Amino acid sequence: MTAAGALARLLRMPTSPRTLIRAAALWAAVAVVAGCATPSKPVVPPPRLVVFIAIDGLPQRQVTAYRDQLAPDGFARFLERGSWFSDAHYGHGFTVTAAGHATMLTGAYPHGTGIIGNDWRVRETGELMYCTGDTRHQYIGNTTKQLDGTSPANLKAETVGDMLRRADPRSKVIAISGKDRGAILPGGQRGTAYMYMGQSGQFASSTYYMPAHPAWVDTFNAEKRADYYFRKPWAPLHLDAAYARSLADNQPWYAKGGALPAMMGVDQPKPDGAYYGSLLRSPFVDVLSLEFARAAIAGEQLGQDEVPDILSISLSGHDYVNHAFSAESRLSHDHMLHLDLMLQSFFQHLDATVGRDRYVVVLTADHGFMPAPEHSKSQGHASGRVSGSQMLARINTGLEQKFGQPKLAQALSASAVMLDRKLIAERRLDLPAVELETQRLLQAEEAIAVAYTRTELVANNSTSAPHFQAMRRAFFEERSGDVQYALKPYWMHTSTSAVTTHGSVHPYDTNVPILVWGPAWAGAGEVRQRVEVVDIAPTLAQWLGVPRPPMAEGSLLPVAAR
Repeated sequence: MTAAGALARLLRMPTSPRTLIRAAALWAAVAVVAGCATPSKPVVPPPRLVVFIAIDGLPQRQVTAYRDQLAPDGFARFLERGSWFSDAHYGHGFTVTAAGHATMLTGAYPHGTGIIGNDWRVRETGELMYCTGDTRHQYIGNTTKQLDGTSPANLKAETVGDMLRRADPRSKVIAISGKDRGAILPGGQRGTAYMYMGQSGQFASSTYYMPAHPAWVDTFNAEKRADYYFRKPWAPLHLDAAYARSLADNQPWYAKGGALPAMMGVDQPKPDGAYYGSLLRSPFVDVLSLEFARAAIAGEQLGQDEVPDILSISLSGHDYVNHAFSAESRLSHDHMLHLDLMLQSFFQHLDATVGRDRYVVVLTADHGFMPAPEHSKSQGHASGRVSGSQMLARINTGLEQKFGQPKLAQALSASAVMLDRKLIAERRLDLPAVELETQRLLQAEEAIAVAYTRTELVANNSTSAPHFQAMRRAFFEERSGDVQYALKPYWMHTSTSAVTTHGSVHPYDTNVPILVWGPAWAGAGEVRQRVEVVDIAPTLAQWLGVPRPPMAEGSLLPVAAR
């Protein structure tokens, strides 16, 4: 087999850190053979600005579900005049916000990024570790709580932006989001992240990036734009008949406020933390994020010279709406149409300020969304909710019956059971035997599809087993638990804050949009070939003329310049 063939094979298989090192060596070999140990000059000049947009919690099915209602130049810019991939997926098994945002611009699965979940348990202490938590740093001008995200210290892979700034420190990488993890992880180690502050309605960075905000940020925050929506309604864009394909408002299983119009701040005498936080579950946090992006373009002069820049924007509102009401709801349907109008306005702003032929836009999502169990049951699917705490208690009961020791299972952590290894060692129990019994007990649970032990995942010798590859890609040896599991389709863990969720290996969670527009770099039309989100980073690196991120595992997206 040639070096190029071996590399292609390695990039599509579930890899261990050792395999990733082999892949990097083969990549170098391919480059030498091809005479391109350094990136060759792109066929067309690099874009002056890469605009990377993630819409949190947007399943691919929603992109085309309302196609007849889309504005002429929002999502339609991609669907009618750009390239779009209808069979784009995440290849890892725990599809949550942090894992997705870490994958997008590194091109690496969680087994390479180390971001196995939004949080996970630290084995030595049992304490919760937040994906972007770093107590060494604080938000600028805003209160910082213990588990707030302030730096990319936990991210173990470099991004396209890191490679761009390594090649030329004059390049700017700005990342913006309603969630800290939605900005920090795509921004990488060398970018600058700004996050919406739910207590103040401001956007703030942290002391990891700078000691104080630049003047344009202070000016934006001084305008108190979040206050504009106080006592203003989120009103539907169309008459009721336009939403006939979606679930009606006020389903009995919806969260509070499951009807439109919805008044912002109705229970507050004045704008306060509760009001600013409530904007996250509305179109308005995304309006604010795009307004802040416009300010960043002007303040940082993004795309205005011959040095390429990256602007990453993660729009968070859709995720909050879908958690509360589901992607099948009228509220989600209307939110999608609001997003469409926002994108149209933003693209027109980019055309006017950056230049239509000087930038490229890539849009994706960090994960999809499962239908609410109640809706799934109405469609004839076996579905339900399982309490994680009760499941853990049943596992501990079973382990005690087998080994005579209570509480051998310490916690659930990032879709895995974490065993108390210290206790197991003290009682001189056989760890692999405890793993196997935990696996057996999990597989006896009504909601569990498959479970794999740490021993199996490290050995990586069950590649043909159901969902094994996806779960291996979600496994990071230093942080993951001891028995990784996946739920059956249409099942979810019980939650006090969400009526439905995501995080599974199933297509409703893995199938997300990849939409590309940039006439000089990408062609037009639907691509039905299966691709993965890890393919975005190598593609952007090639367009920018920089090396692909070293941990990237994807291939180039099959797009051709016009």
